[in-house]
Order: sequence, then structure tokens, then C-alpha cells
Amino acid sequence: MDSATSDPRPTDGARTLLGSSADNGLKIVVVGGFGAGKTTMVRSVSEIRPLNTEETMTQAGEAVDDVSGVRGKTATTVAFDFGRITLDARNVLYLFGAPGQERFWFLWDRLFSGTLGAVVLVDTRRIDDSWYAIDRLEKHGTPFIVACNDFGGPTFTPQQIREALDLDPHVPLVNCDARSRESSKIVLITLVEHIQARYASPSRDSRQELV
Repeated sequence: MDSATSDPRPTDGARTLLGSSADNGLKIVVVGGFGAGKTTMVRSVSEIRPLNTEETMTQAGEAVDDVSGVRGKTATTVAFDFGRITLDARNVLYLFGAPGQERFWFLWDRLFSGTLGAVVLVDTRRIDDSWYAIDRLEKHGTPFIVACNDFGGPTFTPQQIREALDLDPHVPLVNCDARSRESSKIVLITLVEHIQARYASPSRDSRQELV
């Protein structure tokens, strides 16, 4: 799966500048294992040219990072990705894509600070890579959803994925294609709805699963 997006992007001249009335910045983090598609998702859904901190992968890096299952990957995030979506005249959504390699996990706690919620992006070919992200988010008490990125690998049922990740039954689980702007937008909408439901009702029993 390459990082090209499947939806047409607006030209630089067509992009709307952030209005002076915008005064509420909402922070969302996209996190997950190495090569799960975090950079691709931020790139596909951002209304601005995203800030990427990708560097070319080298043979020396293979001795440090587990590249099994992502042999076609040629670049990797070494700090974080950043994108933006304007929700309305006063509210802006800021997207941060976290680096997936274990050697950069020390950055995650800082990225989670002040976060409204998070998307855990899962590559079902390497599902074990998602455990640490879920564990850290649960420890921070950060609302999150899980999105399974489509790499064309083996198909698993939602129940199988929930069991493999030991997911709380109230955590939404969705499928997505991180290359698609529309698909990535649905993921973010699902997260926002989950956050709204969490804070609207103190009782977790009133929330429903999405799959």
C-alpha cells in the first residue's frame, strides 16, 4: 500500500486561510504501529499541505526497526506529522501523526498531552504493534477509536480483532483506507461522535458499539 491519496486535492490557491475568528483549536492524535499508515491518513485528510518529518529508510535502520510486513516502505516519520481541518468559523481540528517505531515511543506521552481524542490505526498483518498505543491511551484516559487500515491482507471479523486487541466493548472499531480522504473523514467523524457520547453521558452503558 503506497501513500498516494485517492481523492483530488485543492490547489494551493484554492485553500482557505485560517480565519481570525477561529479561537478554539482541537487536538487529535493518529497513533499506531510502524508502517500502519498514519502519515498517509494525515496527508489525505488535511486541508493544508501537511508538515511531514519523513526520512529515507536505510539498511542500517533495518537493524533497529522491525520491517517485516512493510518491506515496500521507503520512508519513515522521525518526529510527527501535522495537518489541519477547519470545522467552522471558530473551531479548528489539528491532527498529529505519531511516529510508529519503538525508538520514538518516548515522544508519545508529550503528543497525548492536551489531546481531545486519538485514532489507533491498525495494520491487521501486524496487529501486535497496536498494543502499546492502546495501553498508553488507556493510561492517559484519552478517548480513542480503532481503525483498521486496508492493506489487502487477511480478513478478520470485528470480534476477532476486538479479542486480539483486548478492546473494551465500548471502543468503536471501523475499517478504513487511509489513502482516501472520504474514508479518513469518516474515521475522524466516528472519533468525534465517540467523544461527544462519552462526555454527554457519564454512564458508559448508554453508548453503543459501531460494529
